[in-house]
Amino acid sequence: MASVRTQKEIRQRAPLWLISLLVLNFIVMAVDARDADGQQKIIRVWTQTLASPLQNASSKASGATSGFFQQIWNFRGAAQENEQLKQRVSALEAELNNARRAESENERLKALLHLNEQTQVKSVPARVIARDPSVWFNTITINVGSTSGVAVNMPVVTGGGIVGRVISVSPFAAQVMLITDEKAGAGAVVGQLGESGALGSVRGRADLGVGLIEMRYVSGLEKVQVNDTVMTTGQDGIYPPGLNVGRVVDVKNGTATQAHQILIQPGAQLDHLEEVAVLLYRAPQRSAPQETLPNVEKPGKQ
Repeated sequence: MASVRTQKEIRQRAPLWLISLLVLNFIVMAVDARDADGQQKIIRVWTQTLASPLQNASSKASGATSGFFQQIWNFRGAAQENEQLKQRVSALEAELNNARRAESENERLKALLHLNEQTQVKSVPARVIARDPSVWFNTITINVGSTSGVAVNMPVVTGGGIVGRVISVSPFAAQVMLITDEKAGAGAVVGQLGESGALGSVRGRADLGVGLIEMRYVSGLEKVQVNDTVMTTGQDGIYPPGLNVGRVVDVKNGTATQAHQILIQPGAQLDHLEEVAVLLYRAPQRSAPQETLPNVEKPGKQ
């Protein structure tokens, strides 16, 4: 009975064994099979064919990931390089500004030297160290004083023209009233001294600020035009004659009985003063009237 059951089981399992052997044989044949050229095994071709989409997807994902991190690294490097370039540009701009300031200062000092040679008046160079911020007072403070020979009422100038006069002095500093102050004044002439009769005086005016000054008392019969130069006459006892005051920028013509109304732009850049010069100048003392008249007996003489 057991033998019959065994043979029966064998007959039932025989198809399974046959199928298993066929599958195993197919696998062995597939593993050892090659393509028509006999160069490569077919199983490898199938495996590569099935794996190719997965490899492509993995390669793309890996490439995208590495590209993303590479871009981040590149951005970081570009940001660092950009910051270095900004610092370099800032340094170059600072060097350029320093060079421009040095060149500008050199030009101003040359102008002061030329002015000293032109006026034949001894001068003391000075630097502006303070400025009165009040709108009611136009004054500056310079870094030279009585120890340098500076005294009250000495004129202060730049290469461009007159600045003002000294109004107070300490041993190592002095205060200067600008010509734009209402209390300042200077004798002036439109045109060249000795060639023009357009004589008058210049002074500041509160409503004009530091950009303009007015010239008064010029006869309406004298010819005055815009861009005419204005020079000092020396009649005020402060400024020597022949210094530049500025140029005419506006004229309201007068008449035989009414003076011109003239506005002048100062030659000195009063709103950007840095270096100035104090002229160690004292106006010549005028003789008393009785000493100039030929038939007047001099005091003390018999």
